Amino acid sequence: MREQAFDRTGRLRRLAPLVVLVVLALLPYSTLSLPGLFEGVLNSPGTLQLLALCLVFGGVALSFDLLFGFTGLLSFGHALYFAAGTYGANLLLTELGWGLGAAVAVTTMAGVVLALLVGSVALRVTGIAFSMVTLATAQAGSIIVLQDPSGLTGGEEGLAVARAPIPDALIGVFNTANKYWLALAYLVLVYAVVTWVTGSRAGRVWQAIRENERRVEVLGLRPYRFKLLVFVLAGLLATLGGIVHLLLLGGSTPRVTTADFTIGLLVMVVLGGAGSRWGAVLGGVLYTYLDSRLTGLASSAAIQDLPAWLRVPLSEPLFILGTLFILVVLFVPGGIAGLVERLGARRRDRRPEIDGPPPGRAVERLRDEVGAGVGAGLGTPRRPDGA
Repeated sequence: MREQAFDRTGRLRRLAPLVVLVVLALLPYSTLSLPGLFEGVLNSPGTLQLLALCLVFGGVALSFDLLFGFTGLLSFGHALYFAAGTYGANLLLTELGWGLGAAVAVTTMAGVVLALLVGSVALRVTGIAFSMVTLATAQAGSIIVLQDPSGLTGGEEGLAVARAPIPDALIGVFNTANKYWLALAYLVLVYAVVTWVTGSRAGRVWQAIRENERRVEVLGLRPYRFKLLVFVLAGLLATLGGIVHLLLLGGSTPRVTTADFTIGLLVMVVLGGAGSRWGAVLGGVLYTYLDSRLTGLASSAAIQDLPAWLRVPLSEPLFILGTLFILVVLFVPGGIAGLVERLGARRRDRRPEIDGPPPGRAVERLRDEVGAGVGAGLGTPRRPDGA
């Protein structure tokens, strides 16, 4: 009986992403009203715009989780690749008059090259030094955007995109549903890529690096190559997110170039659950939704009529989100995904599991594969002394 229950639970978990995808794809046809959650019906332009932004940042958060949650690389420069996507495509469309397809292709390649250059330098060091190098590169990009060299980036005002090269189906309020489906397609692409790579041989090496990089070296593998691979892949996915964000908003904003943006991604991942695919997506969606709704709530009469000692902090959405982050870290370790898994494990009377191998087991699993000869597909074995 218990085995049958496990089988049913397993089937439901495998079908859950498909069910969620179908529901999300059909939302633009729904006239359902959810007072308190959204200001209009689900298929109203304003609601679809907000939902599209939630989906985009869910995908970007998942790309960051590929670095932080699955590989253990705390980068403070992920905003650089998102900014490269939105500003790079914008400049090609607006200043050079390129078509959308060519602009997307060249911007994507530029994002890969940028991530390769930064990663090849930053990954020479580890720990806090790695984080500081990535932060420095992101800050350099942010300064360039804000200084507005040759009047190209628009500085603090941002840069509106030219409409002529963009298809009519992605322009205007009446085409918000199409932009929503574009955001959904981006999220599906990121989720599919991350699911595939984390289940591959390289993905198992990344998880082993997260647990004990030195032991991976002892197994005869070269962690630097695998870390550079995941760094470039995460940068590529973030660059694509920047392009989609540009098409959603019709312009580029300097806010996405700052270190605060990357810190926001970190909060999304921790809130949803680092190392969990659906947790990172849920964290990105929830954070983006709360950020939008709290901004409107801060200026509402309900907040403005409060005493000053309450009105001042509650008028700052970042204060509320920061408080939520602290509470999650202290009382809900593992984020929402970790909480769900622990509750499910109690019901199943077994240890909790996440999307990847159980904590502390990735290195042992990799060692078994290398010992069985699978390591030949992971890299060229070498002695621990580097010979």
